[in-house]
Amino acid sequence: MSTADRGRRVTITDVARHAGVSTSAVSKVLRNAYGVSDGMRERVRAAMADLDYRPHAAARGMRGRTYTIGVLLDNIRNAFFADILDGVGGELRGSDYQMLIGAAGFDSDDQTRLARALVDRQMDGLILIGPGFPRSEVLRTAASVPTVVIGHHDTADVHDSVVDADAVGAGLVVDHLVDLGHRRIALTSARGNEGAGWPGTPERVQRRGYEEAMERHGLTEYARVATTAYSEEGGYRAGRELLSTAPLPTAVFAGADVAAMGVFRAARELGLRIPEDVSLAGYNNTAVAALAPVRLTSVDQAGELMGATAARLLLERLAGRTRSVLMSVSPTLVVRGTTGAAPGVA
Repeated sequence: MSTADRGRRVTITDVARHAGVSTSAVSKVLRNAYGVSDGMRERVRAAMADLDYRPHAAARGMRGRTYTIGVLLDNIRNAFFADILDGVGGELRGSDYQMLIGAAGFDSDDQTRLARALVDRQMDGLILIGPGFPRSEVLRTAASVPTVVIGHHDTADVHDSVVDADAVGAGLVVDHLVDLGHRRIALTSARGNEGAGWPGTPERVQRRGYEEAMERHGLTEYARVATTAYSEEGGYRAGRELLSTAPLPTAVFAGADVAAMGVFRAARELGLRIPEDVSLAGYNNTAVAALAPVRLTSVDQAGELMGATAARLLLERLAGRTRSVLMSVSPTLVVRGTTGAAPGVA
């Protein structure tokens, strides 16, 4: 290209001229069309790299595909979501697809508006992480845009699902704490999207697993649940509630690591030592859990694997698969320094 041309956007015609091929050949490479030889593909991609060519998203949308994946989540402060996003990004790396992230907050209406905005902006596919807006809206969206739902155990023909065996994970925590002599084991849980049509949210399944495990150990009378948001502030409020009312629990199981950090702060403010006075366990096994000052016992959901699996399933749907798929990840318990013997137990 001449010096005078360098100020304008590179076009598909420029790429074709640089590669010595037709514009239709470049178009086929961009669309990953059938019948393009490896030599042609390498030549065109080399020309694109030489010219720093970037396909125009709006133009690609008019041709039927934008090569963008929309990822919707409620907030960016939950470190577990970072693990999921790492997995999605890793799986998309090397493909033509780019990930666009939308954090809508916890409000159902705000999530609905953002999901519709992603569709209006012609995302080729959607990954919804624990959506808190109505299931009916998700089903309508998934019927027209390839969609994968992460977290919710409610399956459907129109979308794929990636879940953790949350009931099993909750049981692992309770079993561990019982082995340490604990009986008064409390749970912090999130609100379960009542009225949104999601009976199988991860927090509901996790709570059921906790209650079943307490019953299995004959501890139903000691079961206690504080319901709040899965956030540091939500965990703090739950911690203040649980650790300020007699009889105090000797162990708290936080339904998410981010909430466990809030419980940790509440315990310190109340003069309680962890784990000497109260044991604390989390869920997600985020990077924060392994930090030396925290060393939080937590259930590993393999968030990066969940994200990579969701992206792979979405790419399969974009390639033409229509049969729905459910993938479940088996959790493991990672024991660290925040859980110990119950007070009075050797």
